[in-house]
Amino acid sequence: MAAPGKIDALSQFQLHPMLGELGQMGFSQSTLMMVVAAALTLMLLGLGMRPRAMVPGRLQAAAEMLYEFTYNMCVETIGHEGRRFFPFVFTLFLFILFGNLLGVFPYFFAFTSHIAVTLALTLVVMVITTIVGVATHKLHFLSYFVPQGVPKLLLPLLVPIEILSYLSRIISLSVRLFANMMAGHVMLEVFGAFVIMLGGAGLLGLLPAGLALGINTILIGFEILVAVLQAYVFAILTCIYLHDAVHLH
Repeated sequence: MAAPGKIDALSQFQLHPMLGELGQMGFSQSTLMMVVAAALTLMLLGLGMRPRAMVPGRLQAAAEMLYEFTYNMCVETIGHEGRRFFPFVFTLFLFILFGNLLGVFPYFFAFTSHIAVTLALTLVVMVITTIVGVATHKLHFLSYFVPQGVPKLLLPLLVPIEILSYLSRIISLSVRLFANMMAGHVMLEVFGAFVIMLGGAGLLGLLPAGLALGINTILIGFEILVAVLQAYVFAILTCIYLHDAVHLH
């Protein structure tokens, strides 16, 4: 808890047990939001595509737009083989997208603001990518870590660097999503606290409080943009990694 008059912008990321006995087993608000994100994904696709109208309504149009957008991203980035990985990338994209957007609403929680969640998602991507590479190329997959046209004397130095570069994807992919979502929510918390503190300071605080409220409103719009952008970045990087696994370059 923050001391009186101080802003504790990080307290919003604390996990709290929920739903009684389930909470005792680690069911927190983060877990609940994951269930909500999964449910929203199923509702969007199930309810959106149920009418199958020639002239789609808003929900069907949104579902079709997301479907076509992700499908084109997979095929254009990975190649013809991208159709095989479309269900995985599509599920990942929507799950992260809803996870990011849920945190913008009051009393909700962005589970993507926790490094444990983004790291787990990244590990799934890396494990699947490695399995695809090994299954496609067998032992020839190891050539991915051997730069072409390099003198053999330099290979003992360059091969470990290539392996570290490959493993560093785990850090870059997970930290990028976590850091962007966490930073945005910290800014919203800080300027929201400014509005309350300055608004309670009397007439002299009304103008600064109004400015802080205006900034916070702009930040909410920016946070929605970041939420969509970071889901796209995670999905497109997953496609790029799958492309490298399939084509070894």
